[in-house]
Parts: sequence; structure tokens; C-alpha cells
Amino acid sequence: MARRPTIIDVAKVAGVSKATVARVVSGYDGLVREETRERVWKAVDELGYERNAVAGSLRTDQTFMVALCIPDITNPFWPEVARGVQDTIEPSGYTTVTVNSDWDAERETKYLRMVQRNRFDGLIINPTSVDSETLHRLGVPVVVLGSGDNYPEFDSVGSDTEEATQQALAHLLALGHRRIALIAGRSRRRREFARTTSYRRFHAQHALPLDESLVIECEFSDQDGYAAMYRLLDMPQPPTAVFAANDILAIGALKAAQAMQRHVPDDVSIIGMDDIYAAVMTSPALTTITKPKYDIGATAAQLLLARMNGGTAAPSHLKLPCQFMTRASTAMIRA
Repeated sequence: MARRPTIIDVAKVAGVSKATVARVVSGYDGLVREETRERVWKAVDELGYERNAVAGSLRTDQTFMVALCIPDITNPFWPEVARGVQDTIEPSGYTTVTVNSDWDAERETKYLRMVQRNRFDGLIINPTSVDSETLHRLGVPVVVLGSGDNYPEFDSVGSDTEEATQQALAHLLALGHRRIALIAGRSRRRREFARTTSYRRFHAQHALPLDESLVIECEFSDQDGYAAMYRLLDMPQPPTAVFAANDILAIGALKAAQAMQRHVPDDVSIIGMDDIYAAVMTSPALTTITKPKYDIGATAAQLLLARMNGGTAAPSHLKLPCQFMTRASTAMIRA
């Protein structure tokens, strides 16, 4: 196996000192003449030299790596968030390492140890079970994705899902629906899910009777959305409309309705949330709430960069606005 070129090899080919090569490849080349810099980079290209980032981190206490910890890499919501993080963080010289906790507390803990052990410079995380004290012990800047209610001492960025839920329910109410079900998903960090809170508040504000049997909590999968919808439509008095906590649940609900020979939207209207790519590909296309997925990631990266650069301002807790997207899965209630 061929020996990897070293900084000494580059220095010999370029005719400069090892220290000069180190300054150039590390970006600290303000005092190096342009002609010398060009010779160094020519030698780097000729030899195929790669800087040892680990060794560099021991000198500068920086690895220029940040971790992005997400709960479900199979959910199409998260790739857009990850792209927003990556596009924003990379121009500052950082590399993003994305890990998937799979909603598993043990796996999440393992990744947090990796962040600490490998001297990552920062972390962006949608927490599964980790508490604030554990995040503090990492000793690096942290930005929380989603609601920051449980992490007030850290920057957080998410979307205004409570207001978005109000918009979805108001849309159904305007179409004449009064018996509206909620496939709520299951919150892993809070006792009360934001969609459930908003759903109950909406019923109280509009003097609608609240039937607890119309609220179903389940995991965030299309299979669980299917099972929940089957239960709802099998009731003696089924709902005329269903709001699902995300598009994956809504797509599962749509499949169940069609399997039970119910026409969407004439027999039952369905609304989702997130506006993943598949939402426009269903038949009928899914009425949903568009979350600013890319902007969430980009904003989180901006907050992290500010902290890694020494920012000491009070933590920011941002909720980016959503947009209601009317498609073909909702309609006026039948007379």
C-alpha cells in the first residue's frame, strides 16, 4: 500500500518550511506571500495531500464537525431540515454528521457520547429523551429542533404547529364539519401533544361538543394511521373529517378510508401536516399544512454558528410560521 503524503513531503516539493505549509492548509496564511501559497497548493494537489483534521483539532481545540441528531431518517420531513443545516453550516468550514436516534433513548445516548468523545464543535438535536443536564454536560453549543419548552436554556427553532392546527380545524369547520377526529400521534417529550392541546382549545372556542373517542394517539407511521382511521370509520357515528398530526398518518388514514369503500373527500375529509413530497402524489392530493422544513434547518444552523463563534445572547426560541395548503382531500360536508 502506498504511503500517504505528509506535510513534510509537501514542504520539500514546495521548497518551504513545514510551518508555512501548516499555516496555508489550515487557513492561517495572512502573512504568507501569494506566490508561496500558490506553490504550497500546487504541491498539495500534486501529492494528493490531505490535512490531518484530528491532529489539527488537538492544536486548535476545533474539529469543524457538528452533529445533527434526528429521530426518524425514514420520515421525508427530515431530509429537507438536514439540507437546510448542511447548506448553512458548510460555507463556514464545518462538516455535518447526521445520525438517526430512531426514537430510541439508548441509541440517542450513544450518539451524544460520540459527540463528546470525538470533540464535535456543536450539536443540533430533536431530542427523544435526553434532559437539559445531559446536554449541558456535553460542553458544546446545542440547538434544539422543535418546541424548546423543556429546554429553555438552549436555543430552539421549530414551527408554529398550534396555530397551524387552528387553521386546519377552522378550514374543516367552514366546510360544515362538526364531528372532527384527531389522529394525534404520540408525544415523547411532553405530557400533552401540541396538536391535542390546540384541538381541545378549538372545540371550546367554537362551542363544539368534545367526543374523547374521536382522539386517537398512536405512533407516527402509515400503519398506525391506517389502524386509527379504521377504528374511527367503524364507529356507529363516524367522523365526517379527520385531522392527522402529520402526512404519514394522513396517508395511512387515506388508505384505510379507500379500503373501507369510503370516498375521500365526499364521505370523509382528511388533512395532514408537514407537506412532504408524497402529499401531492396521493389520490386525491392531500390537503395539508406546509412546514418550513428547510428554513428550520437553516435557522438552527445560524443559531449554532453564532454560539460556536462565542455568542452570549439570551437563548432564542423561534416558531416559524406554517402555510395552509388546500388540495383535493377536503370538501363541504354532505347534506
